[in-house]
Amino acid sequence: QVQLVESGGGSVQAGGSLLLSCVDIGYAYRSYCMAWFRQAPGKEREGVAAIDRDGSTSYADSVKGRFIISKDNAKNTLYLQMNSLKPEDTAMYYCAADRFPPQALLTWHGTTDAWGQGTQVTVSS
Repeated sequence: QVQLVESGGGSVQAGGSLLLSCVDIGYAYRSYCMAWFRQAPGKEREGVAAIDRDGSTSYADSVKGRFIISKDNAKNTLYLQMNSLKPEDTAMYYCAADRFPPQALLTWHGTTDAWGQGTQVTVSS
């Protein structure tokens, strides 16, 4: 049963912005670390950004200074504000939840406690 539902993806030109959202519809992951991952065709999954329940964050080097992860506990929603988008940001973006610390979750390549269905982001040059 899907517990995490992403939205907000779309097609933008390079330099543009998008705001992704992920709703924890079952209210099951409030105490978990939440993260955004992405996967492009033919490429490995990449951890993009993670935020722990105390608000501490971690980012992949490729998105530092451009992406911001945040969460609204009252709305049970995780966000990813993506600015200065580049064609290489094109991928399917997924949100996930697990009990690892943020940095560890970003580099985790196994299964997670929860995983959304994804939202497509396409950046054209």
